[in-house]
Amino acid sequence: MTKFVRTFILLMACLGGLLSQVPFAVAQEPVEADRIVAVVGSDVITYVELRNRLAAALKQLEKQGTPLPPRDILERQMLERLIMDRAQLQYAKDSGMRVDDIQLDQAIGRIAAGNRMSVPEFRAALEKDGVQYASFREDIRNEMISVRLREREVDSKLVISDGEIDNYLANQAASGSNEEYQLAHILLRAPESASPEQLQKLRLRGEQALKRARAGENFAELTAAFSDAPDALQGGDLGWRPLSRLPSLYAEVAGRLQQGEVSELLRSSAGFHVVKLIGKRGGSMQASVQQSKARHILIRVNEVVSEAEARRKLETVRERIANGGDFAEQARLYSQDGSAAKGGDLGWLNPGDTVPEFERAMDALKINEVSPVVQSPFGMHLIQVQERRERDVSAERQRAVARQALRERKMDEAYQDWLRQLRDRTYVENRLDEK
Repeated sequence: MTKFVRTFILLMACLGGLLSQVPFAVAQEPVEADRIVAVVGSDVITYVELRNRLAAALKQLEKQGTPLPPRDILERQMLERLIMDRAQLQYAKDSGMRVDDIQLDQAIGRIAAGNRMSVPEFRAALEKDGVQYASFREDIRNEMISVRLREREVDSKLVISDGEIDNYLANQAASGSNEEYQLAHILLRAPESASPEQLQKLRLRGEQALKRARAGENFAELTAAFSDAPDALQGGDLGWRPLSRLPSLYAEVAGRLQQGEVSELLRSSAGFHVVKLIGKRGGSMQASVQQSKARHILIRVNEVVSEAEARRKLETVRERIANGGDFAEQARLYSQDGSAAKGGDLGWLNPGDTVPEFERAMDALKINEVSPVVQSPFGMHLIQVQERRERDVSAERQRAVARQALRERKMDEAYQDWLRQLRDRTYVENRLDEK
């Protein structure tokens, strides 16, 4: 026996002895290798990503007490939502939109404060629940990007005409009702250039969902299984809204439904819909409203001026004001808004007169306090509130309420149309069924 053979036998004997001390190695469950389940533009979605998102969704549905749809159906629904999320994030990235770490830390700080915790305490609570903090941060960053993208691409482009406001007020006066409705819905999104065969397939799927809903199956479970809407895992719940703030298609049927009743299969440019009336209650108009007299300094973000550069400029301006500089003078020097000549003065503002991010920041300010740099679809702002007052509801206020109601109605419809168009122009390759 050669020295090499003896050495080989001795080595194998040692390995055998070591392996005999690791009994779990043989009994260990096989682990499926990661693989690509979808290609979205220049990016990919892996099976591990899908599995992790699905696990989180299942945990959420179980916590809500929602009966679970079959796993393969939920898996396909979840993959489609991941595809839509990835398409939006890729579009945002290609158009130069980003959320830096400073903005992200501020947002997480607000979330922690809302839970009455410091950031370290909030992080510890997340990790105790099995949530990796790094993943949580990126999820929040992506959510902020999606919200800003919607505000830029959809919300800020909506136009409400005086004629639409007149019609809204006339209809409201004719109905004499301030009732509110709680609806849940299922959306089966149709491609923008769908073929007759695709539409027929979607229609049959919609009729299947409708039949099961009318048979009394749990609507939240059906929503999780069928709906392509962003609120599918929340049971498709649209919350309490007056008819005026529902999408037009839903408003037309809501008034005819009894509590617990399900609509017929509805058709729109976005696809097919099933609507259920969860509840109905009487509403009331506010007797008065708080107005803010505000001014601002705006620096627009474009191909020449980046978000970071605009933020730096305004932080410098804010420091000058903190050191005694005059806000109006700084606005006349630096603001890129039509109000610059008036020292940034925006006059008296009602709720709904400005975009949501601007309004939230303005409402949080004390009198004469200068805000941190605030981002909106128009660019970067510094905001100062000079006065506040309560004002009775008037014709002017009614028009402002009408304008906001029409905006909310249009936003849902416009957002769904925009998502459908984005999905259609994004290259998507679904490989879920490939093994």
